[in-house]
This record gives sequence, C-alpha cells and structure tokens, in this order.
Amino acid sequence: MCDVESLVKASHEAKLRAYCPYSKFQVGAAVLTEDGKVFTGCNVENVSYSLTICAERSALVKAVSEGHTRFKAIAVASNMPDTYIRPCGACRQFLLEFGKDYDVYMTKPDHTFIKSSPVELMPHGFTPLDLMSYEKPGN
Repeated sequence: MCDVESLVKASHEAKLRAYCPYSKFQVGAAVLTEDGKVFTGCNVENVSYSLTICAERSALVKAVSEGHTRFKAIAVASNMPDTYIRPCGACRQFLLEFGKDYDVYMTKPDHTFIKSSPVELMPHGFTPLDLMSYEKPGN
C-alpha cells in the first residue's frame, strides 16, 4: 500500500521527466488507484500552448488506459518554493470526472502538502450525474 509521503515523493520524481522547453515549469503528478497501484505523469508542452497536457491529466490518462477509474488520491508537485501547486481549472474538471471525494495533495518542493478534494477544488462542477439528470429533447 502507498502512504501519502510515498505518493508525494513519486509526484516530485515525475516532475523531473516534464517536457517543458518553453515555460521551464516542471510539474509532476502521482495518482493512487483504489487497488493500490500508482501511476505518474508530467506536463508535456507543445509549441502550440493549447495542446499542452498537464501532469494531473497525464497521470490520470495513464491509469485509465490501464483500466483504472477509481482513485484514492493524487499528489501534484512543482518547483514553486513559496506556494503549494494547485491544479488548473481544466485539471480540476478532469479530477472531478472520477469522483468528488478522493484526496488531492498539493505540494511544495520540500514535500510539505495541503489536502483537498476534487469537489472542494471545483465546487458546482459539471459531473457525470448532471448528464444523467438531463432530459433529452424528444423524450
């Protein structure tokens, strides 16, 4: 089983693999599945900035591509020394896709962290339940 410190460490190791030749802003993430597996990801930039993928989405996509859609926690890391890294809006929505209440650890380079959850980071976000309650035209 993975503890919080190990997950945070894995996110910091993942940031070292970031492909960020334009911004030089390294971000790493490590996601823990419900069955105890850890998948890591890093940001991958593109010269067309809108095609850049964030570390959080990179880690989640790796996990989903291996058949995992239920998560216990995710840790996010960067080199920002004075503040905890926080997921961007797109990542907050992506995190919410897989549940409201798993742990999101936002870290500093010294491995200290604060804990939140997808629903706390994206209150009133659009979830799969919103589509289930949608009455389609013609029905």
